[in-house]
Amino acid sequence: MKTKEGNFVCYDDLGICCPEEPSSFYIQNQGKKPLEIYIFIDPLCPECWALEPIIKKLQMEYANYFKIRTFLGYELKKMNPCTNPKNSRHQKQMAQSYDETATRTGMPCDGDVWYEQPISMPYNASLAVKAAELQGGAVGSKYLRLLREALFLHKQNIADEEVLIKCAEKIKGLDIGEFKCDLHSESAAKALKADACTTKEMDVQSLPTLVFFSDNVDEPGLSVPGLYDYSVYVDIITDMLGFEPEKCPPISVERFVKFYTLVASKEIAVVFDMTCEEADREMKKLQIQQKVECVPVKFGNLWRYVG
Repeated sequence: MKTKEGNFVCYDDLGICCPEEPSSFYIQNQGKKPLEIYIFIDPLCPECWALEPIIKKLQMEYANYFKIRTFLGYELKKMNPCTNPKNSRHQKQMAQSYDETATRTGMPCDGDVWYEQPISMPYNASLAVKAAELQGGAVGSKYLRLLREALFLHKQNIADEEVLIKCAEKIKGLDIGEFKCDLHSESAAKALKADACTTKEMDVQSLPTLVFFSDNVDEPGLSVPGLYDYSVYVDIITDMLGFEPEKCPPISVERFVKFYTLVASKEIAVVFDMTCEEADREMKKLQIQQKVECVPVKFGNLWRYVG
């Protein structure tokens, strides 16, 4: 038997409540959960972008057990070499880093942006994310996604204020006038500084890094730097819970794509346990039904919901 509680469906036989659709992940008050995951990223970091499919899958399968907080570690020069003076050698290194990450992980990111629209002020992008977050965590999460799509997929300079505002205009419920003011506000700057302080306090040395906390305040968090297979994160969650968590029943691929609007074949493949080729075949079925359109990119395919 199952019952509905807000945006969650509770399964009596499993003893868990699962998100009815991805929008459930963005509800501010999700009640008490046994684990909390701090995610430290840089909006310009390709490895952090490659983590996206894994985070989506964790949320789809085990959202009942944890909450997520995202922190921007923009001050880490090691992982954000964009703070170096702009020069052709630097641009080449960054372009190669993007292309190599895309080839290795399957998550599209186009290094040509560093030749066509080099980012000279990455601080602006991070500040914009915090400005969006001032209107709510859900708005901030959606804005971060759109910002990274603009950079990695559409090769746009996300340090440019015009680009930052265009990303904001795509988010339903975001007040553009307020966002423009917050871009230059002390509140956004303080929020970004607070992220930097947390990054330092957690002794985060590289990005991405996930820190897992249990509900036992006496236990230190478990820091996991880098990018690993999905099973590694599930094992960590299982170990910290002390039992094997129940998986939530999957939603349909169509509902998944409809919510996120634009997704990569790699994201579909990871979330639904497919190969990228199998994901493309599934999406072509929806394409025949005129529910999605294919957007070929340098490394793989994107799928936009149009239905």
